[in-house]
Amino acid sequence: MSYFSVSAPGQTEKVIEKSRFLTYVSHAEGEEAARAFLASVRAEHPLATHVCHAFIADKLGNVQRFFDDGEPQGTAGMPILNVIKQRRLYETAVAVVRYFGGIKLGAGGLTRAYASCAAEALEQAAVCLYDRCAQLAILTDYAQVNALLRFVTGRCTVLSRTFEARASLVVAVREAECAAFSAQLSDLLNGRAEIILQKTYFAPFPLEK
Repeated sequence: MSYFSVSAPGQTEKVIEKSRFLTYVSHAEGEEAARAFLASVRAEHPLATHVCHAFIADKLGNVQRFFDDGEPQGTAGMPILNVIKQRRLYETAVAVVRYFGGIKLGAGGLTRAYASCAAEALEQAAVCLYDRCAQLAILTDYAQVNALLRFVTGRCTVLSRTFEARASLVVAVREAECAAFSAQLSDLLNGRAEIILQKTYFAPFPLEK
């Protein structure tokens, strides 16, 4: 199962009717990570009028939370959450900090303001496709190193290289491509490569522009 999420923290700022809005986004793998991110934003803005937020902190959309922080009910946290859901993002947290500028926006104006802040921040965020990867250790003799290096170029992410008694590469490939990758490499090196599955995990892949 793959899913979309932001892969790096991001921040935007705008002024609406003299109120200053700062929006922060972050990858949040679990509710604890989301809460830690939100605590850091609140600590950075202790004098803010409101720090509203929403997050979906799992891969399935079961861990959803939002908070209006003193704004009229339903005008801040829920609009932020709706934007996250509309963009089909998971493990994503958004916090919108407001410094009141003296002009009241009304319920409709607040809803539009918080939704637009979240939408603009996520539009600028580094959104990636998270897919399950397999981490493989490849060990071979030095006679096969050049062929090995040519093979892995463009086919996977090389995480480390070690050259001791044997050459060793640690690479990450998409789990769906792991069997074919291993079979092709084994054929290329005539079975003289030891390929060891170390672990599987989710990793971000940039979206094609």
